[in-house]
Amino acid sequence: MFMLPPMLPTSSDEVPVGLEWSYEPKWDGYRAIAEKTATRVKIYSRNLNDLTGQYPAIAAALNRLKPSQFVLDGEIVALDARGRPSFQALQHRASGETAIAFYTFDILSVNGRDLTGLPLDARRVELRHLKLASPLLLSDALPGTAEEIIRAIRRLKLEGIVAKRRESIYRPGKRSDDWIKVRFGNRQEFVVGGFRPNGKTLDAVIVGFYQGRELLYASKVRAGFTPAVKHVLVELLTPLQIDHCPFANLPVTKRGRWGDG
Repeated sequence: MFMLPPMLPTSSDEVPVGLEWSYEPKWDGYRAIAEKTATRVKIYSRNLNDLTGQYPAIAAALNRLKPSQFVLDGEIVALDARGRPSFQALQHRASGETAIAFYTFDILSVNGRDLTGLPLDARRVELRHLKLASPLLLSDALPGTAEEIIRAIRRLKLEGIVAKRRESIYRPGKRSDDWIKVRFGNRQEFVVGGFRPNGKTLDAVIVGFYQGRELLYASKVRAGFTPAVKHVLVELLTPLQIDHCPFANLPVTKRGRWGDG
């Protein structure tokens, strides 16, 4: 296998209930595929971008695992000072200040055996055979009923839950109803730090969020403005322009977690 795109869950507002379902935490991080061959280790994103150089400790830990070949699916997560997953900490981590972990929840191949056609429960058995050590962590199915798991996830203030059919096979690059993700309390307050004009009207407002005293760039927002409102906003915002960027990090052009770049 090489550069296998991950299977994707379908979003829902309701957690499916039944004996055919199992439940995992929805980690607040970067989805990643980790691949080891006889000659190299590679970590890449859901869009097949190479992440290996950004996470050398994870790459080194993957290289130490006993199987000579495997492909793992999981999430790169930053843990804040309280040990909770923090996407903001992952985006703005500083050396020595943030613990980075790779939560592994699926195995697609091991020692040349393609496991994608096996049921999820069987793949989990194969995954448990790996002797994972920090920063590699196992994200296994949670014990208890759906109601108990939901209460626990909410109490821990995790991002949400992923329900997976126990008999589901792995479909690389496909979005499937066999995996259902549900976010709990998916909210973020933003501050308008700038705007981008389009002639005499508004193209977008630039928003961010505070981390301590720093205003960190998050996204630009285009949707929800009528033509008349765009003209009014340009008239109101133009006199407020300043000479320096209010964001601690410069806005980027690529699409990010909160929307357009």
